[in-house]
Amino acid sequence: MKILRHRLELATTAPIQIIDVTAQVRDWLASTGVKDGLLTLISLHTTARINVNERETQLERDIITFLKRFVPRDGDYLHNLEPIDGRDNAHSHLIGLLMNSSETIPVADGALVLGEWQSIFFIELDGPRPKRGIELQLLGND
Repeated sequence: MKILRHRLELATTAPIQIIDVTAQVRDWLASTGVKDGLLTLISLHTTARINVNERETQLERDIITFLKRFVPRDGDYLHNLEPIDGRDNAHSHLIGLLMNSSETIPVADGALVLGEWQSIFFIELDGPRPKRGIELQLLGND
């Protein structure tokens, strides 16, 4: 059994942004030669998440609208009174409670086991940010 690691880095440009990373993940998986196993992706940030969902423009807009309505930026949050890094981002941490920081996806015959409409998303909750990271860890066999 192999254990392989890889880091994806990206920049974000919006306060809440959904970025499809499926192609990057597939490309890296193909380069490993692993045929069967499990791939875990984890966001390296408390204000960004990993999600498997459908890639469809209107749905992505609906998701962003839902998150903004459910946990408004201008709420009366104690975290914003003395933020550690100067960012009023309590809403981003609270939205994160509703989402996964990681996803584990099976690998079979060298391919991600995803449904026809499923994609892997990095979801920025506190952007824009110049540097964000996703750690990938693959356990598998050739």
